[in-house]
Amino acid sequence: MAKILVVDDELVFCELLKTLLKSHGHEVLTANDGRQALEVFKRHRPQFTMLDLRMPEMSGLEVLKQIRAMDTKAAVMILTAWGSDALELQARKLGGTDFLSKSLSLDTIVASLQRGLMEPATAARVPKPPEEKTGAPFGTLEADRILLVDNKPQTSEHLSRFLSQRGYQVYVAKDGPSVLEFVGRVRPQLVVMDMDLPGFKGLEVLRTLRAKKYTGGFVMMTAMEDDTLLKAAFDLGSADILGKPVDPERLLVAIQVGLILLRN
Repeated sequence: MAKILVVDDELVFCELLKTLLKSHGHEVLTANDGRQALEVFKRHRPQFTMLDLRMPEMSGLEVLKQIRAMDTKAAVMILTAWGSDALELQARKLGGTDFLSKSLSLDTIVASLQRGLMEPATAARVPKPPEEKTGAPFGTLEADRILLVDNKPQTSEHLSRFLSQRGYQVYVAKDGPSVLEFVGRVRPQLVVMDMDLPGFKGLEVLRTLRAKKYTGGFVMMTAMEDDTLLKAAFDLGSADILGKPVDPERLLVAIQVGLILLRN
């Protein structure tokens, strides 16, 4: 077990990483800005720090510089949604042990952290040039199959493009019968589905798939506020239920959580 500091001004992402790392047996500290991060680091001296690059008032690079001034052997991983080769090289020159996109799957980020814990940082580490990146720039290492179900083509197109750009293999369906046919044929890892589909409602589709022994994950979307329906969806194993219109970044987090739950 290691003591890990997670620094990110996005509270949802910060808490998600905290929950995931604690499930791996680590002690997790959190901070939501640079100054707080430095205070926590000075007080607790964590073995590993996961640091967001872009934060208000004090950037991740400035925090990294001050952490290294306090501890030349501190292991610090930079996480960012705004990566570039120049920023990565700068972070490595300051002693960053790794530089990862926040849009990578969370289990990939955790795997990188586990490797970092096995390879202690040293002040004499020679910065390596950024490696040429292949495949989707902000995607998962393995393309998980996601079935996106919404009867509004504009919504499906928008969310499908967003998820595809992050490395997922996305399929689209617009009604219940096509979902049942597709799942029986392709077996996606996770289904993202509107609860208010025409005719064959999303909850009925979910119930039918569970009866057919489909063990994949679900994330439901809805514009309704019916507590009975929401409870039924959770009881049938939905990892999350998102209000519409859906925030793509929030959907991305829900999908990552759903996939992690399937693998644990």
